Amino acid sequence: MDLIYFVLTAYGLTSILVYGKIFNSIRPPRQYFNGFFHCPQCVGFHVGWFLFLINGGTELFSFEYNLVNFFVLAWLSSGTSYLLSMFVADFGLRLEVKNNE
Repeated sequence: MDLIYFVLTAYGLTSILVYGKIFNSIRPPRQYFNGFFHCPQCVGFHVGWFLFLINGGTELFSFEYNLVNFFVLAWLSSGTSYLLSMFVADFGLRLEVKNNE
C-alpha cells in the first residue's frame, strides 16, 4: 500500500509542477533548461527523491532511509509519472488513434 500512495503522490505533485496553471508565471519557457520543467519524467525523478527525503514526516508511506531506496523511488516516480501522464489527460483517459497513411 505504501508504494501505491507514493506513486499517486508523486504523480499528483509532478502533474501540478509540470501542467498546473498556478506555476505558469514562474515556470520558465520550454526553450530554457531543455524543456526540463515541461517534462513529467524529469520532474518526476526529482519529485521522487524529494518525497523519499520527507517520507519520515508523513504517515502515507514509510521507507527506510538508504541510498538504494533513494534512487529506486526516484526512478519509480519518474517512470510512473511519465506513464500516467501519457494515459491521463485533463478530461479523462487519453485515447489517440494515429493514421499511418
